[in-house]
Amino acid sequence: MPFAGAKLALYLGRRLAVILRDDRSAIPFPDHWDLPGGGREPGESPLACALRETREELGLTVPPAAVHWGRPFREGGLIKWFFVATLGAQMSRDVVLGDEGQTWTMMEEAEFLAHPRAVPQFKSRLGIFVAERDTTKSPPLP
Repeated sequence: MPFAGAKLALYLGRRLAVILRDDRSAIPFPDHWDLPGGGREPGESPLACALRETREELGLTVPPAAVHWGRPFREGGLIKWFFVATLGAQMSRDVVLGDEGQTWTMMEEAEFLAHPRAVPQFKSRLGIFVAERDTTKSPPLP
């Protein structure tokens, strides 16, 4: 299925790695909390796109086996993928902010979902994952 880009909700332990977007009016949702991800490069699969963008934006190499949920979403006539992965909390020591964004931090899941300056569509997509996780009584995050 053709797609335009992909995002990754990356749990490092029980908290999410989030990026504060640049504060420039030329970009969507300036100065908002975002998740790693972005636009597709030619020939890339959705998962490869999300993992490459995470490596570029946070300096972390996420193994595909760490990804445990994903689904396509229609956004403005385009398909964009949303994935969820979990790595150990100690990986936060290896984060190096790339050339996009003002800063990064670790945020509790509930804080991101309620934050007034989190990118709205990623809040709702993460909310879908959380609802499915909680409904299926999946094991809690490590």
